[in-house]
Amino acid sequence: MGAHVSNWVLAGAVAGQGQLGMVSGVAMDSILARTLQTGDPGGHYRRALAHFPDPSVAQEILDKYFQEAAEGPDPLIPFKPLEMYTLNPSDTLLRLTVAANFCEVWLAKEGLQGSSAGEGNGGSSTGGMVGINLLTKIELPTLPSLYGAMLAGVDTVLMGAGIPRSIPEVLNLLSQHENASIPVYVEGAEGFGQFTAEFSPKELFPSASFLSTPLHRPLFMPIVSSTVLAKSLIKSAGDGVNGFVVEMPKAGGHNAPPRGKMQLDTHGEPVYGTKDEVSLADFAKLGRPFWVAGGFGRPGRLGEVQREGAQGIQVGTLFAFSRESGFAHEVKQQIWDEVRDHDLGVFTDPRVSPTGFPFKVVQMEGTLSEDTHYESRPRSCSLGYLRVPYVDAKGKVGYKCASEPIPLYQKKGGKAEDTEGRKCLCNGLLANVGLGNVMRMSDGTKERERFLVTAGDDVNYIRKFLKAKPTDGSDNFEDGYSALDVIDYLLKDDQA
Repeated sequence: MGAHVSNWVLAGAVAGQGQLGMVSGVAMDSILARTLQTGDPGGHYRRALAHFPDPSVAQEILDKYFQEAAEGPDPLIPFKPLEMYTLNPSDTLLRLTVAANFCEVWLAKEGLQGSSAGEGNGGSSTGGMVGINLLTKIELPTLPSLYGAMLAGVDTVLMGAGIPRSIPEVLNLLSQHENASIPVYVEGAEGFGQFTAEFSPKELFPSASFLSTPLHRPLFMPIVSSTVLAKSLIKSAGDGVNGFVVEMPKAGGHNAPPRGKMQLDTHGEPVYGTKDEVSLADFAKLGRPFWVAGGFGRPGRLGEVQREGAQGIQVGTLFAFSRESGFAHEVKQQIWDEVRDHDLGVFTDPRVSPTGFPFKVVQMEGTLSEDTHYESRPRSCSLGYLRVPYVDAKGKVGYKCASEPIPLYQKKGGKAEDTEGRKCLCNGLLANVGLGNVMRMSDGTKERERFLVTAGDDVNYIRKFLKAKPTDGSDNFEDGYSALDVIDYLLKDDQA
């Protein structure tokens, strides 16, 4: 769903109904730091930090980032810059990332029966599970993100947008607080050996008492789009792979590219053919439970895929625009209003993401989906989550992103044609959840980063949850719909 759309509020609401609620672990260091700078509305992250197992780290973060909320209109004050990840991140950044992911999972689990997250928030619950979703392509923050989630007792780890072959063993090591590493792709590194991202809990928290107690090892379920990849992961990790999410091209966010040579239709979208079709019967033969994602958010689809051997379905888009999701209210209100009036378009853009993966973009007025706003935004890379490490002619490691200024990208060895159509997903996705930074435009004015909204092809199906707005000016009308509405809808005709 993008950074923080599947936030702790939504994940907790879903888990509270006995389902698996997922939080996004993407960019959580920035999300925690920026939320604290906005005054931490409701005090939720401060409450979670109060339960972080190393109080000195929690205080370090509060001292650096917490500010009382500003009153009145948006003062257009930029957020404090955050160190970008490299192969050698500072301990300060690592601790922030650990704590941020701990907070997100802890808050989602708070109040669930049998949860180790805390005393509870008084809400009713049937004790579901909470998982975390990470992008394999965003390699450098992966280890501290996983460790922070595990400190909060995360139940499941999902990873897509790449091949997370090393993660099963990483989870085993981190559960014992042992050093862990993952291989990192570095462009042009042939002849320089394998580069890795390293993480040592005992060096990062040298005097912490929690290091003597093993952590729960969460289930690991890669997000895949073919049985070929699933078989390969089982072969390399064996029992360390506990299941799969099988994602179809209709799913939102990043999609797997079509197999074979990329072909585009008359609208400029990737063409998926017979090679991209997935046989659920073949997945059932692998002997691992699997869930199916991408266009399955309908009554009856759960029972349908279960009859073909699946454990269940994963649904994103219908939940993404519920009241509980992390999308800023302005985003949800615009989506609700537009869907009431007409069908929204969702464009599977083969160029927009610096990762090279196709990425779905909702076509919305006033957002970066419009060429005028994309072209008026000065190119910059201020968050760096999608930067690619590379080795220059002198053997030094640098970092580049195809959405940064073109001359800078070329200076780093990049090709100008690789920058065409690339947009800054990092800043756009943080803007979606109300945490966009301030940009200085080419005319010298300032404005907040604009939204860049992603959703699945079935975004218009949220219309069935929306009530007509009253015409009498009633103040009692609450727009939108709840996560519980979605769950009830999905279970319709599938309950025994």
